[in-house]
Amino acid sequence: MTAEIIQPKELIKVDPVFGQVSFDDHEQIVFCNDKDTGLKAIIGIHNTVLGPALGGTRMWNYNNEWEALNDVLRLSRGMTFKSAITGLNLGGGKAVIIGDAKTQKTPELMRKFGEFVHSLSGKYITAEDVGMNTEDMDTVREVTPYVTGISESKGGAGNPSPITAYGVFMGMKAAAKFKFGSDVLEDKTIFVQGIGHVGEALVEHLVNEGAKVTIADISQERLESVRSKYNVTIYGGRDLYSEKMDIYAPCALGATINDQTIKKLKAKIIAGAANNQLAEDKHGTMLKEMGIVYAPDFLINAGGIINVYAELENYDRQEIIRKTENIYNTTLEILERAKTNDITTNMAAVNMAKERIETRRKENSK
Repeated sequence: MTAEIIQPKELIKVDPVFGQVSFDDHEQIVFCNDKDTGLKAIIGIHNTVLGPALGGTRMWNYNNEWEALNDVLRLSRGMTFKSAITGLNLGGGKAVIIGDAKTQKTPELMRKFGEFVHSLSGKYITAEDVGMNTEDMDTVREVTPYVTGISESKGGAGNPSPITAYGVFMGMKAAAKFKFGSDVLEDKTIFVQGIGHVGEALVEHLVNEGAKVTIADISQERLESVRSKYNVTIYGGRDLYSEKMDIYAPCALGATINDQTIKKLKAKIIAGAANNQLAEDKHGTMLKEMGIVYAPDFLINAGGIINVYAELENYDRQEIIRKTENIYNTTLEILERAKTNDITTNMAAVNMAKERIETRRKENSK
């Protein structure tokens, strides 16, 4: 007679990992819990064919654990494609810590998280993301070598945000070249949504080029600070998506291209730093039908991972800049591929990434 496990109805849920829409044959999902520090984290390892899974740690006050799981699944998958399409020998991984980074993050919590990272023996290498900074990575480094983005004074590549912004700038210029016939952004109307470290650095590049920049953010303090530095316009309306603009640059959290926003969009180009800007793949198809050029986020925001990869491969600042500037060429190639094959730009980018992964998989099996 076989034993049967019976659960009360209130405990029965949809499969927590394998049943998630965002699950894409992920290799490993690790749930981390520590009562003493209050750590609740999830590490997602999507694919390690090209190398160890590298991706930042995000600390966010999620509404629930299901939302956190969905985020780490989507983000880790994106990191696989980001590394592959950029030509780096890395796999895709990501981590999320559930909590308020402003009030709940402590050195003890970061060290405990580092211990969980260390327990994976290098299969996952962490770095900074939303809610994290270089000093946090220095703390993690106290308990594990499997961390990048540490301070330059400690031998690291430092804050990756400026390089991430530069890569987005390169991708945006390539998209402009494809759409308008010129990559000059002077006098182009550009809305930057989210002016954290990356968003602000992007604003600086755009202002230096002579673009007409409007900024939006949930923090009025940040808005005032960036406006005073760069003499840009703070968005005062109620519905940014309905505004006429040449380029929309989402640089905050993802999924801003969704069922509610996409039909309002009047932008000609979407090119920003946020991860997972498309809520669903169908939105890429809708953008194509609307004639809006979408520069795939995991391609043009790859400057950050290029920067931290330098710590693993020991290449210098000049090589970091060269690899980041090459995002321009790859973006043009992707946009042309999409046009030639009559597919979405997102699909063209994913296909290119998968081709590289499959080539390596075959090589490894010989």
